[in-house]
Amino acid sequence: MAHANKVIRSVNLDGADICVDIFQRPDGTFGFDEFRRDPEDGRGWFSIGHHGVEAFATEAAAVAAAVTRVGWFEG
Repeated sequence: MAHANKVIRSVNLDGADICVDIFQRPDGTFGFDEFRRDPEDGRGWFSIGHHGVEAFATEAAAVAAAVTRVGWFEG
């Protein structure tokens, strides 16, 4: 089954193996999470931040929370 959240923005840390996604849910709320992938592992991206359950009313609020919770993310 396809994932229902729509990624609004994805920002990679130097390289391409860690990123933060800002997304919008079908109910209109926004969220974010930090992900990692290992090139030698073909399973793809997996959450390392586990922030994806938090809901925010606006994209800006999700970005602001990501900035405070993910040390390298600057928005």
